[in-house]
Amino acid sequence: MNFSPKNKTTNIFLVIGSFIVVSLILWNTNSFFKTFKEEERLKMEIWATAQSEFLQSAEDVDLGSLHLKVFQNNTSTPMILINKDSSIRTNNIPSELATDSLYISKKLQQFQDENVPISIDQQGEHLATLYYGNSEVLNKLKFYPIALLLIILLFGAVIYFLFKTNKASEQNKLWAGMAKETAHQIGTPLSSLLGWNELLKTENISTDITKEIEKDIARLQTITERFSKIGSLPKLDASDIVIETRNAYDYLKRRSSKLIHFSFNSKVDNAQVLLNRSLYNWTIENLVKNGIDAMKGKGSIAIEIVPNGKHVNILVADTGHGIPKSSFNTIFNPGVTTKKRGWGLGLSLVKRIIEEYHNGKIKVLSSGKEGTIMQITLKVHQ
Repeated sequence: MNFSPKNKTTNIFLVIGSFIVVSLILWNTNSFFKTFKEEERLKMEIWATAQSEFLQSAEDVDLGSLHLKVFQNNTSTPMILINKDSSIRTNNIPSELATDSLYISKKLQQFQDENVPISIDQQGEHLATLYYGNSEVLNKLKFYPIALLLIILLFGAVIYFLFKTNKASEQNKLWAGMAKETAHQIGTPLSSLLGWNELLKTENISTDITKEIEKDIARLQTITERFSKIGSLPKLDASDIVIETRNAYDYLKRRSSKLIHFSFNSKVDNAQVLLNRSLYNWTIENLVKNGIDAMKGKGSIAIEIVPNGKHVNILVADTGHGIPKSSFNTIFNPGVTTKKRGWGLGLSLVKRIIEEYHNGKIKVLSSGKEGTIMQITLKVHQ
């Protein structure tokens, strides 16, 4: 099912058409219900007429046989007949309940709510009052529109779920394709830079310069490796979470403004976690850089590692302006950002790396005017 803007008009017609079909089905069902109810009413009036004639007739066998046939034909509609002497006669009501006065009283009220009672008179004399309820078939038909609506809603939910799944799959393919293409595009000038750096080494150039170039080349190679792994299942190795987190921390600390105060604390020793080092470091870098952006380049970044049973929590805190509570869940969706400038891709990428590749969890632990704390939870490798 294609819901692209190109087919927007078609989709609108499909929705309108579906609404019309559902409306016609409901209208037709309601009409059928009313017709069936009127037929039951007519049947009860015939029964009441036969009862009136029976009460007034002499001992006539043929007449009695006709009445008996009318009485016996009613096998589905429950009813209660109250004679003028207050005696009660029931039909299609369980015999064990027919003598229960409380049950009969409740049924009389129910029947009176469902249908107008029929007064049985003969030549101006009141003989009895007939109370009757809806037959089992009519009761089932009454709930048919509700069942139909539930089925339609369920069907709509399934279609919506399939559409969302298909859309997410298309987004994932787009992500993977863009990432791999980026890695491919970076690879060509990177190879050229390696060659140029080797050439510079043969010239009378300070080794400090070539070493710095090598560091930048190594950084580009790391970025290329990260992008190349998006869209494919990366290899995970048992790694010390403290060491890997500190490596990312140290790298960012050396390259950040002196106006940023960094702190690192770990309450865990040698916790082995299945990691892809390159992607995990990318995650920490994204969270720290988001924090620096939120602080506008001035404030404190704190990274803390704490045990959590069979898991370990990595907390990244900043002193930025915070995230609205209403955005705690949506902030990880592609395109959602609290920055004036930004694509809203960093946190969605972080979520993918942590939850899909490392089977972990990431969430906004807390956020306010004092800053934001992001929490990563990973399982300790036994």
